[in-house]
Formats: sequence, C-alpha cells, structure tokens
Amino acid sequence: MPKTKKAKQDKATKKQKSNKQASPPEAIGPDPSDEKGIDFARAWVEFPDPADDEQVFRCDLTWLTSRWTCIFGSGCQGIQAGRADDGCCTLGAHFSDEDDEKRVAGHVARLTPELWQFHDVGAETGWVGVDEDGERQTRRWEGSCIFQNRPGFPAGAGCSLHILALREGKEPLETKPDVCWQLPVRRTYDWIDRPDDTRVLQVTIGEYDRRGWGPGGHDLHWWCTSATSAHGAGDPVYVSYRPELIELMGKEGYDRLVELCEERLSSLLPMAPHPADPLPAPKKR
Repeated sequence: MPKTKKAKQDKATKKQKSNKQASPPEAIGPDPSDEKGIDFARAWVEFPDPADDEQVFRCDLTWLTSRWTCIFGSGCQGIQAGRADDGCCTLGAHFSDEDDEKRVAGHVARLTPELWQFHDVGAETGWVGVDEDGERQTRRWEGSCIFQNRPGFPAGAGCSLHILALREGKEPLETKPDVCWQLPVRRTYDWIDRPDDTRVLQVTIGEYDRRGWGPGGHDLHWWCTSATSAHGAGDPVYVSYRPELIELMGKEGYDRLVELCEERLSSLLPMAPHPADPLPAPKKR
C-alpha cells in the first residue's frame, strides 16, 4: 500500500480539486424515491492526531458508523437519469494534482485489452481530457469515463483500474484516481487559530453528500449516501473502508477512530443515527 500522504499547509489552504466536479450533463433532477434529506443531526468527534501534535481530526461518527455500502451494479440508480450502469462514473474523474495523474498513468500502462474495454481508444487517442475550466480529468467516452467497462464485457463491468487492482492483489486505492477511491468519504482541511495563539490543522473526515459535488450536486439524478437502498451493509463504513481511511488518516489516527466508533456502537442509544440506516434491533440487557 502506498505511503499515506502527509497533510501540508499549502494543500490545506488551496481548493481541493478532487472535490470538484462539473455539473451533470442534461441533469433532470434528483430521484427522491429512497433518499433522505441531507440536513439532520450528526454526532461529531474531534481528537488529536496521535502521529502529529499539530493536527487534529474531526470525524462524523454518524456517517462512519452507518451501514452504507456501494451498490454499483446491484440497484445503483446512477447520477444521471437513464444511465444507471455508470454509477458515479458518468462525468469522469478530476485529478487532485500532477502526482495523482502520474500515479494513475503508471497503472494505465499495465492495462490490457482483456481488462479494459476501450484500451484501443485510449492508446490511440488518449485517456485524459479537460473540463470547461481547462482542468484535467479522465476522458469521457460514449457518455461515461473511458475506464468504465460496460455491462457484458468479459473481464467485468465497472472500472478497469479497479479490476486491475483486484487481479494483482492490490487495494483499488492504489490504481484509481484519488477522487474515485475516496468517494463517498470526504476529507477537507482547515487551519484553526486557537485563543492561545497556537494553530492546528483540522482534518475533517465525513460523508461526501450532494453538497460535496458543488452546486450541481443537488441536480444529480440520485446519490447513494442518503439512499436507504445503499444502507444495508453488514459492516459499518469505518470497517468496510479500512484501507481508504488508513490512507486518509494514517494508521494511528485510524486506530483511534476505531476505538471511538466502537464506543458509539456499544452505547444503548447511539445519538444521531444516520436516517438512511435500517432501524437497529433492540439491544439485550
């Protein structure tokens, strides 16, 4: 697994490109069939980073202890109407920085026609595009990300870079663009000036809800984090997303988060549950 990126001041103060996406093409509006609202009570916890005394974590326990799971290909309605098979890949993926693009390029070089449906297209005419602001992203091809294998492809539907990682025994976070493996966990940075004239970097780990996409997020056809159909996992997010959270927080920070999540789940009445989660069974006394 690659070394965890250390949060630096310059990256904390600049706008996070990985959180930026263009407004969906031909947006038809959200499908409210099984989505809950995004404004509800949340339980947050703040704790010092055990590996860095100038950094603190602020984590959304309501999200991290929820039973969300990715249902791509198993009920996902997609962010654009009529393209459920795309999931959240319709718009392609913006690169967080040059290092992100360079890392992905190294893995793209190992993709074969057997793993990547549009290998010939990418090899001949490129796999990087730019949005209306000139920012670089994975190229869209035939209405979706060029790396997305369509249903019926022998190697499997979905991200070819994800399939490559599984074939090689790697974590998908090693091969995919940053924004792809981070979703639907959102990491943001804020410098906090304290009353005693000290300053700390606050790293927030929370839910990548519709607002995370920017103004266009409210026009997405459907979004999974607030949908009851995507909240039926056996393990909570802090368990199922262990590799990704370790990459975002470091091992020591993640271990402390696990302790706090388990304390929350062991309480008789956890405060502020996620509204999309199924009702928990009564606990035996």
